[in-house]
Formats: sequence, C-alpha cells, structure tokens
Amino acid sequence: MTSHDSEPTSVRPLTGPEIDAVRADFPYLKRPARNGEPLAYLDWAATSQKPSCVMTREAEFLSLNNGAAGRSTYQIADEATQAWEDAREAVAGFVGARGGQLVFTKNATEAINLVALAIGHASLGRRAARGGPGADADDPASRLVIGDGDEIVVTRAEHHANLVPWQELAARTGAKLRWLDLTEDGRIDPATTHVLNERTRVLALTHASNVTGAITPLDDILPAARAVGALVVLDTCQSAAHLPLDFAALSAAGVDAMALSSHKMLGPTGVGALVATEELLDAMPPVLTGGSMIEVVTMESSTYMSGPARFEAGSQPLAQAAAWRTAVEYLAGLGMDRLHAGERTLTQQVLDGLAAIDGARVLGPAGTSGRLGVVAFTIDGVHPHDVGQILDASGVAVRTGHHCAQPIHAHFGVASSSRVSFGPTSTSTEVDRFLEAVATVRSYFRRRA
Repeated sequence: MTSHDSEPTSVRPLTGPEIDAVRADFPYLKRPARNGEPLAYLDWAATSQKPSCVMTREAEFLSLNNGAAGRSTYQIADEATQAWEDAREAVAGFVGARGGQLVFTKNATEAINLVALAIGHASLGRRAARGGPGADADDPASRLVIGDGDEIVVTRAEHHANLVPWQELAARTGAKLRWLDLTEDGRIDPATTHVLNERTRVLALTHASNVTGAITPLDDILPAARAVGALVVLDTCQSAAHLPLDFAALSAAGVDAMALSSHKMLGPTGVGALVATEELLDAMPPVLTGGSMIEVVTMESSTYMSGPARFEAGSQPLAQAAAWRTAVEYLAGLGMDRLHAGERTLTQQVLDGLAAIDGARVLGPAGTSGRLGVVAFTIDGVHPHDVGQILDASGVAVRTGHHCAQPIHAHFGVASSSRVSFGPTSTSTEVDRFLEAVATVRSYFRRRA
C-alpha cells in the first residue's frame, strides 16, 4: 500500500509510561515557555525537536571523528568516511532504500532542485536525444529531455519547495506547467489526473500536505503517471517523519525519486537527501561540480563519478549526517506505526475540540482517515498571527502564516492560517492546553475592541 488511506486499527500507540520515557529524552522540555509554564511544542511539521542522543552524536563526531572524509588514509579520516557511509545506509534503510540510491543534500529543497536542475541541464544539452535524428528510445537520459510542447504536472497542495523549482524549469525549457486540483476539503483529487497525458514529462507531488495533513492517494494517481511514462518526484518531508515508508514499493509503483528532510525527522538542520532509482541517478548529469565528485580532471575536461557521489560536490555535512543516522534509529526504535497511531488520537482530539469552538474553521479533512497529525485552522475575525501570540502567551507553540503553501490557502479562500502538529513527545494534556487557549481568542479581542 502506498497511500495509507486506511491505517490498521490494531496498532497500539505508545503508552503513557512510554511517552513519559520519550519526553525524558528531549532537553527542550526542561525549559519553560514564555509564561513560565511547561512548553507545549506543537509545531513539529515545521521543525522537530531533538532527543539528547542526536545532539550527543553530533558533538561526539566533531570531538572524536572530525576528519576529511574520503580524502585521506589516516585514522580519523577513515572514521569520518565510515560515519558518512554508515549514515547513508541507515537513512536509506529507514525509508526502504539502498545506500546507493541516497544522495546527501543540504536540505530537501536542494534535493528537489537537484532533480529539476539536472533535467534542465539534460534538456539544454541533449534536445536531440528524443524525437530527433539519432534519438535512442531506450536511453534513460532521454526521459530527462524537456522542451516546447512538453508538460510538467504538480498539484495545488504543494509546498513552495516542490512548486517553484518546476515553475522555473518550465520557464527555462518552454514546457507548460499544469496541476492536479483539490477536492473541497483540500485532498489531491484523483479525478483531475486527466491532465496527465502523452506530453507529461514530470509529475511532482507531495506525499502529505503540510497544511491539511492529507495523505496523497498515490494508488489512484501513480498508475496514470506510469501509463504516460512521466518521471515522478515525491516530496516526503512530512510523511517520512510520521509514516513507515518503503521506497522499493514506491519505485515499483512508479516513483522515481523522493526528497527527505532531516530536521523534520528529529535530526539536525543542514542536511537532507534525495532518494532515487539507480537508473535516474545514472541518467542525471551533475548539477554542482568541483571536488569529490570527479574521476579524472585535465585542463581541457573532466569525467564524473557515478551514483550518489556525482551529486555530492565539495565538503559535506558529516556531523549532521552522523546525527541523522542516530535520529532515524531512534524513530525506528519507537515504531513509526505506533507513533502514527498515537498522532491519530491527538488529531481527533483537536478536530473535536475545534468543532466545539465558535468561529473556528479547520482547513482540510474533517476526520483522521488518510491524514497526518497536522491541522491548520482559522478563527473568524482574528488574524492567524494574533492567534499564535495568544497561544504563545499560554505556553503553546504553533505555526502561523501561509506555511510556504499559498496556493492551497487560496483554495480555501484565506491568505494564511494557524497550524498545530504533533511529534513523539506530544500528549493529550498539551492538546487540552492548546484548545483552552484557542477558546479564549475571540473573547480576548472582543474585550479589547
């Protein structure tokens, strides 16, 4: 199953004592909120808090293993190289991929741009590879050539990081940008897959919306993309932190590449990843060039390494990658299915609570089926930033703004929203505090009017 439309009800969430043990691992809980009370951090969709083991591993690497990975033969350099490659295997394995399918980047945005830029380079240099003299229909690189008359398809639910790069690619190549639209409650609508046709070269879509939490019905969409031979790029920044992923199954269903974000998965900032099939990595030309990704360099020309190394020019975020490995091992130890089951319960609590508050409106599905623990909402007559400040004064941290997803907000007829989202330390008590604070928002502004 690639869509997680119906989660198993037999999965047991973390128990109260287990959550208490998890919370003991997170140092941020030792600091008070602005009002002096314990901090209720409910902004995990933006960035995750980190357990102590992740911070310890990053510091440990810098203290004991900090060498020039892949560049020398002395002991510390060998240890740095081993830590880098061990991290590659661990993060790849966490999402059901092989180490040779994972390219480290500085973040998920770079991972998506890497694919878009590589397609642009291929299109500039190899327009004759498809449909012209000497074209080879069996050449994998011919899938990357885009030009006039071709189309790139995205969705109205995308984070700007999976929209703007494709807008730019369309502008550079002359391709037309089209999109899958949304149902009334903000889910990507499989009925709009008619926009996929023989001219579609790329389909880029989110696995789960960072606004509505809605999980994309991939089982209903991927067959249409596969039928026309479109290259499929999946943004898994939200889902990878909350659902078990299996890239092997996703690629078998038609996904060619997906982007990962460390800082949303309990890991450090400054590192992300592109996971892609070997066929795509072999076909893509390099985007950044320089040291580490070359084979032979003369004054006239250069040849490039294959696989992930081709796309990892220059010095890499070694300590961050080592800590990311620790983060995914921590998540795996908790159990992704169990975490998701617990977040479903909290999501239902939020949905029920907001439904009882006068003037509150949820942007997105009304139930918990096929969605993550991400709930965006508005309060009639109150700007989301004001909502956020009221909650902050009550010791509750949520996101406010357009969440780098303006088109889906426009779909709901609003410019911005407030958003609550969950992670491994989230509790029913924190949700109660959130709802109690939200219930005071309109009366606060009426009193001040």
